[in-house]
This record gives sequence, structure tokens and C-alpha cells, in this order.
Amino acid sequence: MAQHFTINQIEEQLLAGKKDFLNYCSSLSDEQFFYTPEGKWSAAQQVKHLIIAINTSRLAFTLPKLIVRLIAGKPNRPSRTYDELVAKYKLKLEQGGRASGRFIPPPVHQSYGKQKLLKKFDTAIKKITAAIKKNWKETLLDNYLSPHPLLGKITLRELCYFSIYHTLHHLNNIQKAAKL
Repeated sequence: MAQHFTINQIEEQLLAGKKDFLNYCSSLSDEQFFYTPEGKWSAAQQVKHLIIAINTSRLAFTLPKLIVRLIAGKPNRPSRTYDELVAKYKLKLEQGGRASGRFIPPPVHQSYGKQKLLKKFDTAIKKITAAIKKNWKETLLDNYLSPHPLLGKITLRELCYFSIYHTLHHLNNIQKAAKL
């Protein structure tokens, strides 16, 4: 049986993913970072998308628990494992699921500055990890839900898993685009 990540492991995974993401994006030239392939997002837009998603997810970890419960209700099933959550997300993407509404990043012009954008991403990850550690006990992550635009209602543990994988997913997208 697959184990769940502890809060400390969640923090480690979020910070490791952030480090890999920042290292790779920092290695790109400004031209590569801001280049928008036909029908795709630029690396800069993917960073912007991650910032929007992480800051939105952070709300679930900073709002009072009563509000979180009122918004999304109570789970009627155990939390999925990291691998199960990733498999569900990949399936939704295969079925045509895409970012929508406010999660679609606007074009990001080079004048915005690569380092400024990467600093905002770094800050977003630091803030969500701090909120998880400060406000939540291990067992409570499985007892609260959060709405997710693609996955429906997921437990807060699953939202942590999504945040970990989502960064890796977009890092992979940026790396693939850089090889074209």
C-alpha cells in the first residue's frame, strides 16, 4: 500500500520542485523564457500560471477551517496517494482538460523581467509551504476539502500533492519546448 507524504515530506517535495524549476528557468535566456510557441504558453506564462494556481491553493491553507468546511464540505472518501492523484490529473488532461478563466495567464512581455517573475514564484511556494506547516496538523489534511477546477473536490492532502506535481508538470512542458 502506498504511503501518504507527511507534512514535512510535502514541504520537502514542494521546495525541491521549486529549486529544480527555478534552476532550469534561470538557465534559459530571456529570448527562450519569453518566446511563445504557436498555440502554447511561453515559459514566462507558465510561471505566471503557477503563481496564480499556488496563490489560489494557498487560500485553502490560510482561511479559517470553518470557512474551508463551509465552502467545500467534508470528504466522503480517504485521500488518494500522490501517484493516484497524479494519475487522475493526467487522465483529466488526456480527456481535454485545460486551464480556464483566471488560471489562463495573460501574455508576459520581456519588459516585466524574468527574475521578477521567478522571485514571485519563489515567494508563492514559500508562502504555501509556510501556511501548510503553520495552520494544519497531519490528520486534518485528510478531513477537509478544497474545490479544484479540473479535479473537483479534493482533500487538502491531495491539493498538496497537486501543487507538487503541477510545478513538475510545467517544468516538463518548459523543458520540452526548449528542445524544439
